[in-house]
Amino acid sequence: MTTKRIGHSRMATIAEALQQGTVFGSVRRMFVSGQSWGAASLWEIAIAVGVGVLLGGYAVAITYLSRTWATLFTAGVVVLFVAMIVRNVRRLLLAIIILDIPFQLDINLFYRLDASDLGSLGGLNVSLTTISLLVLYGLWVSESLLKKSPSATKWLPMSVPGALYVLFAGLSVLVARDKTLAAFELALIVQLFLIHLYILGTVRTRDDVLYIVTLILIGLFAESLIIFALRIMGTTVKIAGITGRVFDTRVSGTVGSPNNAGAFLVLSLGPALGLLLARVNKTYGWLAAVAFASGAIALIFTLSRGGWLAFVVFLGFFGLLALQRGWLSGRVVAVLVLVALVLFVALNQVIITRLTADDQGAAESRIPLMRIAWRMIRDRPLLGVGLNNGPILLPSYITPDMGDIWVYGVHNKYLAVWSETGPGGLLAFLWFLMATLRRGWRSFRAEDPLLSPVALGLLTAVLGHMVHMAFDTFRDRPNTQLLWLYTALIAVMYLISRGRAEAQDTGT
Repeated sequence: MTTKRIGHSRMATIAEALQQGTVFGSVRRMFVSGQSWGAASLWEIAIAVGVGVLLGGYAVAITYLSRTWATLFTAGVVVLFVAMIVRNVRRLLLAIIILDIPFQLDINLFYRLDASDLGSLGGLNVSLTTISLLVLYGLWVSESLLKKSPSATKWLPMSVPGALYVLFAGLSVLVARDKTLAAFELALIVQLFLIHLYILGTVRTRDDVLYIVTLILIGLFAESLIIFALRIMGTTVKIAGITGRVFDTRVSGTVGSPNNAGAFLVLSLGPALGLLLARVNKTYGWLAAVAFASGAIALIFTLSRGGWLAFVVFLGFFGLLALQRGWLSGRVVAVLVLVALVLFVALNQVIITRLTADDQGAAESRIPLMRIAWRMIRDRPLLGVGLNNGPILLPSYITPDMGDIWVYGVHNKYLAVWSETGPGGLLAFLWFLMATLRRGWRSFRAEDPLLSPVALGLLTAVLGHMVHMAFDTFRDRPNTQLLWLYTALIAVMYLISRGRAEAQDTGT
């Protein structure tokens, strides 16, 4: 009995060290503050020696690594030393995960160009998000060892739709012709679910919500500046493992394709407009205003018609619902309309040319892809053709009557999910989205000066993105990660709003 107590005490000590930053603080005190080795504990010395061994191994190994691996490892070492300095390691790692969405500091292991050219995920994605997530879960586990965690009965059930989608995605791997490709996307989906679960399980306060929203806006503003710079330069640029792309006259920034960039911008504009109407100090208000204005202009330069449609849907529903709640006066609406007209007049040639010029059959070429997706659904009605396998199997479903068509993954996320994971996967995916809209609506209806307008921004941005998903693939990490982050954030805001309402009802 005594041995068990001692073992538990040691585990609690280690957990406390992790949670309170003692691990990083020990190294900081000895290497930064100049603490003597004699004054250090055996535990602190062991940590310092371990860090030194890791850094020595890194210095040797980096000479044998490719540029991409070297960049990722260097970034990881930088994160380690920054973590030694900052007090709140958890917030630092959350910032890395959020800012890594647009900048994509990652590598794709076992990359297959043939599959990527057809629209499948071509490799196993490992990023700073992956590394940060592992550390965050380590800290979360250590916190659970140190003290009693908040009851999971309130937040854990909210993860069921996402978990069910992961389940059907995993089952589809069993029937996939190319199980390696299927495993690539399953690994990404599991990582997204873990982000979703972490936000659900750890974000508890309005300050945390405001912190996450602020980081999203910083990422939006930075990405908008990159798009402006690329528009002026007119050429693709690669710096430190990050690639800013230009496709002819279309700019995609660092997000991937122009359509992916358009989707990222619209999703990010939601919390910007929501925070603009929230009752916060002027600093946050100015950040929201600048981020929204720059993001709206950057969206034009992507020339993404799907992104423009999503923006119209988002802005229309946001304006109507905000006006209904009395958050928008007639004067504010008039100012927004005037600004929109000024932007349209200044950039009308870009917009009108994109909407009226010959798109060389880009829109029409997507119709045969949808017909082929239906053929896959009829052919494999239970579990689908397998996750990430739709694009590579597409040629085998082409018949002579279809003529010479563009061979690529179906540009409809819902049909892609249905054809690859079966009806169960589609229903789980739709439940996941609808549950998010329902929780967002309830958070919007709550009388919270911060959470209600931000929830409206997130809700309408997701609604616009759902429209956009009917016209594109959305298989890559940036937009899928941002969507899973939003679903968790909306659920957290719902829980906070409900807890506040319950407290008011009980008079506590």
